[in-house]
Amino acid sequence: MQLTNKQKQHLKALAHPLKPVVLLGANGLTEGVVAEIELALSHHELIKVKVPEEERELRQQIYAAIVRETGASEVQVIGKTQILYRPAEQPKIQLPRA
Repeated sequence: MQLTNKQKQHLKALAHPLKPVVLLGANGLTEGVVAEIELALSHHELIKVKVPEEERELRQQIYAAIVRETGASEVQVIGKTQILYRPAEQPKIQLPRA
């Protein structure tokens, strides 16, 4: 799903007060972590994922893998936190028109 700038701005504003729902551990991006992200996305639609990896290149690869595996849209990356959005079957978040 491709988000417009207006939609991204709206989602950023909604995500601002949120705390990270999923925190990657020492084992990195495992199947269990991906399953947890999937569950959180289907329940909340808009989540934050914290990736405490120090190396920037590896962190970027992890972000890309999360988006690829979950089919979610990346709204924003701030430092080590990635904001993801994927509409549920019964969407709770109303996106502004393009």
